[in-house]
Amino acid sequence: MEPRIGDVGANVAHSLSLIEKAADGGATLIVLPELANTGYVFETREEAFALAEEVPGGPTCAAWIEVAARRGLHIVAGITEREERSLYNSAVVIGPQGYIGTYRKVHLWGNEHLFFEPGNKGFPVFHTAIGRIGVAICYDGWFPETYRLQALQGADIICVSTNWVPIPGQVEGREAMANILAMAAAHSNSMYIACADRVGVERGQPFEGQSLILSYTGWPVAGPASRVDEEIVSAEIDLGAARRARNWNEFNQVLRDRRTDVYAEMLGSDIRRGAY
Repeated sequence: MEPRIGDVGANVAHSLSLIEKAADGGATLIVLPELANTGYVFETREEAFALAEEVPGGPTCAAWIEVAARRGLHIVAGITEREERSLYNSAVVIGPQGYIGTYRKVHLWGNEHLFFEPGNKGFPVFHTAIGRIGVAICYDGWFPETYRLQALQGADIICVSTNWVPIPGQVEGREAMANILAMAAAHSNSMYIACADRVGVERGQPFEGQSLILSYTGWPVAGPASRVDEEIVSAEIDLGAARRARNWNEFNQVLRDRRTDVYAEMLGSDIRRGAY
């Protein structure tokens, strides 16, 4: 998807057309990019604040809730969130019955520090009718803890709303560094990861595109998508297979093999372990 900075109405309308198209193709879980309703490259905090909405009470969530109910969908979508005087780079999780929850980006990147507060909800895993859904946003993917803490809570899939940018040293034609990191995380945690990136250039900042869906093996089952053109990538997956396949052989299970006598099971956090 290519959001246009500041044009919330058009961005939401465009997201709805893409959601409808994906649903027509059989999708039941749909992931949209980071800050899909507003665009990303804010010039001032005042601009970001003026574009932000309350969650789930704003018009963007209302539009996504309506289409999710009408089409029987689960949607994970990036949104600029306002809570009183604070702003968050967030992603909402919505199901056929309405709003499910919010993830707020934990690891802020670059000028995001000028506009947003760091996420204060930790790494929630949302139990839904289709499986256990975790969420990450862009730079969160550079931290193995993001994926590991959600895997330890029993996440079957992590939906990554993102705005990946080129990384210094990237050779022409090579896949995005973020793709490689996501592949490694899917493999080392034995869980699905679905990454939805934006395309285009916004106020001089190019974005990488290359959305993809990863199997619990770490290998792509859809994508990478185009670097420059809007594109829907889809795959049929069995969320339960990720948990069954964590037993790699008669000796090894990637999460149970962790040496919790050497390091804390939940990495020193107060997050409660789930079933994995």
